[in-house]
Parts: sequence; C-alpha cells; structure tokens
Amino acid sequence: MNTILLLLLSNVFMTVAWYGHLKFGHDLPLWKVVLISWGIAFFEYCLAVPANRLGYGQFSGFQLKIMQEVITLAIFLGFAVLVLKEKFAWNYMAAFVCLGGAAYFAFAFNTPKA
Repeated sequence: MNTILLLLLSNVFMTVAWYGHLKFGHDLPLWKVVLISWGIAFFEYCLAVPANRLGYGQFSGFQLKIMQEVITLAIFLGFAVLVLKEKFAWNYMAAFVCLGGAAYFAFAFNTPKA
C-alpha cells in the first residue's frame, strides 16, 4: 500500500511539473518554466524512487512500471478535465480500457522470478 500511495503522490507532482505550464506561466520565458518544472519534479523523484524501492520484491519491475503508467494516466485524466478543462472523449475511454487490460494481464498471473 505504501508503494501505491507514494506512486500516486509522485504522479501528482509529475503531472504538475510536466503539464502545469500549459495552464499557468505563459508569460514566463521557456527557460524559467523548465527550471520551475525541474524544481517540482525533484519532489516527484523523492517519492517515486522510494516507491519503487519499497515495492520491488512485492511487485516485479514490470508490474511496478505498469502500475506507474496506469496511475499516471488516472492522475492526468483528472488534471486534464479539472485544470486544463479538456473534454474526456470516448476514444480516450477506449484507450483506458485497453490499458486496464494490460494491467490485468500484468497482475493476474504468477510469473517466474528471476
């Protein structure tokens, strides 16, 4: 559970670092936006690295990465709709269903350990 919570929090920081400037800071030069994003991303790394370290063993590397991608997209969905005011269309839902299928196959079956 700590792994999932840390990944959720790290992805909030990552989403703001990568996409926050699309809504805010248009009057700033790009180099300043990059530096601000790096500063925000620092906190993402401070959460993501421990999440992966704690989770490895309970989850495989493949499972950690797939979990991280699903969490990233879920966080981004909320950000895009609530902050960027973008419309969530049917084709995005279809893509999420396919990713849900990927997550199912990654976690539903026992895989051999290295």
